[in-house]
Amino acid sequence: MRSKDELTAAIRNAGPAVLVINTRARMGAALLHRAPRLLAEQGITVARVINVRRPERLARALDEAVADAPDLLVAAGGDGTLSAAGKRLAGLDMALGVLPVGTTNNFARSLGWPGSLDAAMATLASGKVADVDLGQAGPDAFTNMVSLGVSVQVAGRVPHRLKRHLGRSAYPLTALSALPGHRPFRACITAGDTTLEFETHQLNIANGAFHGGRRIARDADIDDRLLLAYRFGAGSRLHLIGSAVRHALTGSYLTMDDEPFLTTGDLHLETDPALPLDIDGEIRGRTPVRIHIRPNALRVMVPQDFIDR
Repeated sequence: MRSKDELTAAIRNAGPAVLVINTRARMGAALLHRAPRLLAEQGITVARVINVRRPERLARALDEAVADAPDLLVAAGGDGTLSAAGKRLAGLDMALGVLPVGTTNNFARSLGWPGSLDAAMATLASGKVADVDLGQAGPDAFTNMVSLGVSVQVAGRVPHRLKRHLGRSAYPLTALSALPGHRPFRACITAGDTTLEFETHQLNIANGAFHGGRRIARDADIDDRLLLAYRFGAGSRLHLIGSAVRHALTGSYLTMDDEPFLTTGDLHLETDPALPLDIDGEIRGRTPVRIHIRPNALRVMVPQDFIDR
């Protein structure tokens, strides 16, 4: 395994790169022919482009890209695509390059994404290789978040066309339509000597620093060896809406020491009833489940000012 500095140098010296594009992502199709040229202008030599038109093709596409043994695997897509790429590259001697063209781009924001596609491409050429944490929920790794409750219904009900036209506003609109029929659940989180029991409609356990395109807390970090667990409201639907709106407006001012956060590197979660998990937008597994941090499990290109812990 090369050092991070050695891998950074290899990428800057025009080491081979493979580009995987999810053309179903919000702006993915528009990038298909532009991206290789734009990356070449930044000094990134793209040896191969793999076009992913169907979600079920993504895992195979990533396997093909890894088999080429590039120094840099560039993934263009939304959080689901980037999460899948991050999980596939965990522990490998290659770096993930992120071109965020999705709806909320939470993972990219946690990596210090400057906010434009051109800036993201420049980061691939002028940035550095850092190693960041992954989360682990049972057998499934995740880059950004595990959630349960209303979000599971939303994940399966947001129309692709609505996401394409409305962007991240599609999620709260879909959540409002799902909420009237949603029942609260009881949750029990055990982390070391701490046990929390409560009733809620929504629970999130984050590795990353963003949710819905907004900061979870101003000091949250994808590379701090910590999970950040928090709920939206209690058993009341109105309380849930108020809590979600309040958090969206104040998240960038809160710290991880504030309520409603629990910070830990390892927790056990039980719910009554047992519930399915939304793991980075994909419904996988159920409670009860152990969720923990895998420190520095993924190498990724980040801006020079990213703090690599």
